[in-house]
Amino acid sequence: MTSRTLLFSTVEADLKLLTDNLKQLVGARHPILYAAAEHLFSVQGKRVRPAIVLLISRATMPDHEIIPKHRRLAEITEMIHTASLVHDDVVDESELRRGVPTVHSLFNNRVAVLAGDFLFAQSSWYLANLDNLEVVKLLSQVIMDLAEGEIQQGLNRFDTSLSIEAYLEKSYYKTASLIANSSKAAGLLSGVSAELAEDLYKYGRNIGLAFQIVDDILDFTGSTESLGKPAASDLKSGNLTAPTLFALAEKPFLETLIDREFAQDGDLEQAIALIQESSGIEKSRELAIHHAQVAVEHIKQLPPSESRQALVELGDYVVSRIY
Repeated sequence: MTSRTLLFSTVEADLKLLTDNLKQLVGARHPILYAAAEHLFSVQGKRVRPAIVLLISRATMPDHEIIPKHRRLAEITEMIHTASLVHDDVVDESELRRGVPTVHSLFNNRVAVLAGDFLFAQSSWYLANLDNLEVVKLLSQVIMDLAEGEIQQGLNRFDTSLSIEAYLEKSYYKTASLIANSSKAAGLLSGVSAELAEDLYKYGRNIGLAFQIVDDILDFTGSTESLGKPAASDLKSGNLTAPTLFALAEKPFLETLIDREFAQDGDLEQAIALIQESSGIEKSRELAIHHAQVAVEHIKQLPPSESRQALVELGDYVVSRIY
């Protein structure tokens, strides 16, 4: 299995520079906001989103060095992602993120909301300074999509009638939109054709959906230590993901447990057992593999390069996380 470090080796130096720059970019005047932002960017996250932006930037400019706007786009992408995580953690009342205390548990909800708002505002300002209207439109849409996804998730808590299609739509808003639109934006900054820009969008959309489905599988198969947050936390909060939705078709009593919101002792544990006994996890795995394969099909027209190869291998890496 290709490790993430090996996979992103082509842009390793770019990612180190990105991490250093992020801490400078969020140099807030208010010391508590600065402390919150510094905490966020000192936590070693996966950095998958900016890595994809940098890989696409290099893959679409194989004979030239990437431009400063590519690097700034990668930084903006990570800022938007991080801002959304801060707000998600407040809404979900999560105490841990990536194995370390969340901003609101370290400080308080007020600081966490303001820190998230601050990062969104900073990313919007830097986005405007790219002086590329099409890219501004793409990333502005992402910020709207993130809010839409959070609203949909809140409205659909414990809703056993939720379809896989609705789940994928919510997953697009919450996860795949950022990867899809930043992938397309990277191509536009390289001056690619409209056709290739659309293929890059579809690559990002499908790789993003595959990532989210895999994360939702790991919520049932991973440990608290490996997840960096409590296992089965989505199910407990009423966020019904692919494994649960597939399992509902096979295990009728699961609907009863969810409808009463795990009110009785042992309900949650019984629900997890029913999901694990069903083919829900296997069907979710097949869905993730499908989206990863579709993603790779959309970058085949890129010229051969190490960066293109890394983007292809990312499809395998995404699904290898569940084995």
